[in-house]
Amino acid sequence: MSEFAGKVVVITGAGSGIGRALALDLARRGARLAISDMDTVGLAETARQAEALGAEVKSDHLDVTQREAVLAYADEVRAHFGKINQVYNNAGIAYHGEFEKSEFKDIEKIMDVDFWGVVNGTKAFLPHLIASGDGHVVNVSSLFGLLSMPGQSAYNSAKFAVRGFTESLRQEMLIAKHPVKVTCVHPGGIKTAIARNATAGPGEDLDTFAKFFDQKLARTTPEAAAETIVTGVRKGKARVLIGADAKFLDAWVRLVGPSYQRVVALVAGRVLPKSN
Repeated sequence: MSEFAGKVVVITGAGSGIGRALALDLARRGARLAISDMDTVGLAETARQAEALGAEVKSDHLDVTQREAVLAYADEVRAHFGKINQVYNNAGIAYHGEFEKSEFKDIEKIMDVDFWGVVNGTKAFLPHLIASGDGHVVNVSSLFGLLSMPGQSAYNSAKFAVRGFTESLRQEMLIAKHPVKVTCVHPGGIKTAIARNATAGPGEDLDTFAKFFDQKLARTTPEAAAETIVTGVRKGKARVLIGADAKFLDAWVRLVGPSYQRVVALVAGRVLPKSN
């Protein structure tokens, strides 16, 4: 039997991409699933596929930026299953745009979903994870939580924040000796619709950027990403890097230090689609 068998697992952003792949991977391992997303059509398909694999599934529409709704959702999941073992705070959105041209509302939206959504989910579920005696928080950051890129100031801000928050939380759990492990996930380019579903600042050609991301940067399948995450969770890793790109660039940034920024600016200026 898999060590995930019978575990109650919560996954946000499960309607597509890594979230769906995680749900199906864990369903195969015998987990009981509480999945949520804003995309009710995609979520229903994830639930259908997970149930076909024999999983018990609770499926709910959830906006992770709505704190009171997330708090209530955590209690509902606990009441439904009787316990909660693992939470995968995966829901996220993307935005491409130069900071100088971006509106405050564009930056706030990314922070609300990609950072505060993670904080809301962690805060809501942490008491239940502690009570389970065998808890695990898995927060999805990004390769862009390890290094910065031009045009990604909002996304970088959120994903660096997720990294700092998650690493601090892990330390607090160790000091308190709570039975909760904490893992921060840093995916590189994953073959999902995140770039196609992104928003963009003034003068940005989002279609061209999405095609560039899909053709040049997205190298890893969601299924491979999910398997890597689950393996990292099983091993209790503090950090999980997904894809050769994430592993190489993480090592490179640590090796060269802040000078990486000049190199990235030079390369990005030559290869990234130009704004109007």
